[in-house]
Amino acid sequence: MSIADERIHGIRQPTFAELFTPKLLTVLREGYRVADFRADVVAGLTVAIVALPLSMAIAIASGVTPDRGLTTAIIGGFFVSLLGGSRFQVGGPAGAFIVLVALTVERHGVDGVILATLMAGVFLVIAGLLRLGTYIKFIPYPVTVGFTAGIAVIIFASQIKDLLGITLAKEPSPLLPKLEALAHASHTISFSAVAVSAVTVGLIVALKRWRPTWPGMLIGVAVAAVAVWAFSLPVETIGTRFGGIPRELPWPALPAISLAKVQDVFPDAVAFALLASIESLLSAVVADGMTGRRHRSNCELVAQGVANIASSLFGGICVTGLIARTATNIRAGAHGPLASMMHSAFLMLFMLIAAPLASYIPLAALAAVLAVVAWNMAEKHEFVTLIRSSRGDGLVLLATFLLTIFRDLSEGILVGFALGAVLFINRMAQTTSIETAAPLVAEDKADDANGDRKPYDAALATDPDIVVYRITGAFFFGAASSIGSLLDEIAVHHKAFIVDFAAVPFLDSSAANTINRVAAKAQRQGIRLFITGASPSVRRTLLTYGVRPPRARYRASIARALADIKSPREVLPEDAEQLVAS
Repeated sequence: MSIADERIHGIRQPTFAELFTPKLLTVLREGYRVADFRADVVAGLTVAIVALPLSMAIAIASGVTPDRGLTTAIIGGFFVSLLGGSRFQVGGPAGAFIVLVALTVERHGVDGVILATLMAGVFLVIAGLLRLGTYIKFIPYPVTVGFTAGIAVIIFASQIKDLLGITLAKEPSPLLPKLEALAHASHTISFSAVAVSAVTVGLIVALKRWRPTWPGMLIGVAVAAVAVWAFSLPVETIGTRFGGIPRELPWPALPAISLAKVQDVFPDAVAFALLASIESLLSAVVADGMTGRRHRSNCELVAQGVANIASSLFGGICVTGLIARTATNIRAGAHGPLASMMHSAFLMLFMLIAAPLASYIPLAALAAVLAVVAWNMAEKHEFVTLIRSSRGDGLVLLATFLLTIFRDLSEGILVGFALGAVLFINRMAQTTSIETAAPLVAEDKADDANGDRKPYDAALATDPDIVVYRITGAFFFGAASSIGSLLDEIAVHHKAFIVDFAAVPFLDSSAANTINRVAAKAQRQGIRLFITGASPSVRRTLLTYGVRPPRARYRASIARALADIKSPREVLPEDAEQLVAS
């Protein structure tokens, strides 16, 4: 919005400091009491208990060691809360990244993932400073449902091997080859692993139904670990595959950087940044809906960028805002960002104290955790509703869903967004209309004897030399062609015609160029063109594209234009400028 528009609408644009002030400072300025700190400690502990098994499970599913998942939650989660624009956002590794990170590990190794995470962090900081957060929220709803459901399918498929304890030398990444390889190796299924998975899923589901306040995932994993240790079950654990997890964080260090490596991982870094921005802002919107607060989207992007940079320096993977853990944080009574920071502190404490016990955690139990996460991620009701609601939304949804599963997540999002944009343009173009009469008349008035009524003018009502066009709706490139074709059909015998913009809230360059072409044609044929009811912003755009006196005359209303047609007066070029200034 320009300064002139601010003056007209009485809206003051926020300053740079207001846009990028972390919510932590806002909370502290409000007054932070002991009771608030106590609530944040309880909420932080609750979220940490949920995040502990999830962070390790997501890291393992992504093709890296479990300690990298904990590092991501500790370091990345801390900076998301410290600098973020959302009061309740919880950051860490996300299930949505499993597919992207696993593919990057396969192509470029763990060092490539860390470098891509660092680059994604830089991209996010730049996007936030350029205030692109507002536009990222324009991702169509069918696209978010489609790629979320697609990710859920891929996550579940990636856990079948550990859920069933299948022995497979190399597991393909694409879905169909993966399922084919698993089917061929089905004779290696471990019934001990199946039992561990079933018990873990059963406990999580049962506790969620009958004891929803209990940490079902942590309890399920703990029971499975105790059972494997007590009965010496022959299943793979964190200890047997990874040798356990360290009891301390690594020292920060830059990943190996070279021009060739940067070029290789650039597409992955862009995909990381795109998905991180979408996930984090969606999570912030969900938090806003639950609490009635409002986040600062661009500040949140900067915080996500710094968090990803910090995570990569400590050897972590991608960080983003997490919807489930953010919702848990709110339900646990969090007061502000300190709750999420306490979540990171508690995870650090768990890592220092309980790291040796993590060696006994069976991978089948962690796979069961991710299977439940995948089931919850897939927005099944929303998926079916969108399919039934309209063919357009169904097409966008299915295209995103299928491309995410069988091609690539980034490709699914981009194609889905493009289809959604085309669908929106088509719908907007259908809402834009133009009507014509000779001439159009205003609404009738009551007989209140106040002298406002004008006498009937039969000559004016039947004058074939005056035509009025009234445009309704947003006048943009999607509607410019059809409306331009109609306006081009101006008969040569007309003396004047009026185009009313009173019901046009917005006009873009394509539409302005269309009106300029019509005005030029009218001028060549000696026809007077009047533009009425245009708002200051619409007039300004038209003037910019050459629609100015004497080619076109601006009037406040149709009635005023009709009066001037009957009693012509000289129109100076500056008349339109004065109208805009007013």
